[in-house]
Amino acid sequence: MRHARYIDRGQIHEGVWENGALVDEEGRRVSHEQVIWLPPIEPRTVYGLALNYADHAAELSLEKPKEPVLFIKPNASLIGHLAPIVYPRGVEYMHYEAELAVIIGRAGRRIRPEEAFEHVLGYTIANDVTVRDFVGNMFRPPIRAKGFDTFGPLGPWWIDAADVSNPHELEIQTYVNGEVRQRGNTRDLIFRIDEVISFISSFVTLRPGDVILTGTPPGISPVKPGDVIEIEIDGIGRLKNPVVNEGNREREKEVRA
Repeated sequence: MRHARYIDRGQIHEGVWENGALVDEEGRRVSHEQVIWLPPIEPRTVYGLALNYADHAAELSLEKPKEPVLFIKPNASLIGHLAPIVYPRGVEYMHYEAELAVIIGRAGRRIRPEEAFEHVLGYTIANDVTVRDFVGNMFRPPIRAKGFDTFGPLGPWWIDAADVSNPHELEIQTYVNGEVRQRGNTRDLIFRIDEVISFISSFVTLRPGDVILTGTPPGISPVKPGDVIEIEIDGIGRLKNPVVNEGNREREKEVRA
């Protein structure tokens, strides 16, 4: 089942996607064109993995990590399907990072790899938007590079873990203005989902609502205002977000105020 959060007629709903429409808690069907999509869940903590595909590490001329390289993605950066990604003033190189996101549904500490999937609620699509200008090897990856408002698109929905037969066999593709820019498969993860869950829970309790971004395959490239980024993961869906100039976004806020 595909679970979504959205605003319809001024109210937040938690519904499901069925036969091309959203169905709310009372069974009312609504067109996806008349709602504002929200991140499909409200995460407690978002953990990100850097360099979890060997080919991605190679394209950045960095060594393959010996253990998972973690960072925290600020919740303030999260946006939903179709929401604009704001291109910050003064930056030179902003890019997408298509990722499979794992949603934790059961709390656990020191989780063994063989039991890790018992703690998974489901999966969604993430775009770990990054400004390369602020990434330095010594303090990699800095919060500033990945933590801007709007730098964390999630969605459009999350799908039950039981509906994904093998999360380590999913094709991932990124399109920019309809052109394929990035292609990968979760079979190429350096650290598999069960290993990552075990690693994180070795020092912190994972709780329901936590989200783990599993890393991006090779193929990053710069995007600019006016571009439209779409990330597709087989069996899950397609997340779409336009890129807008920060100045335009500020003027939009002023008009709404």
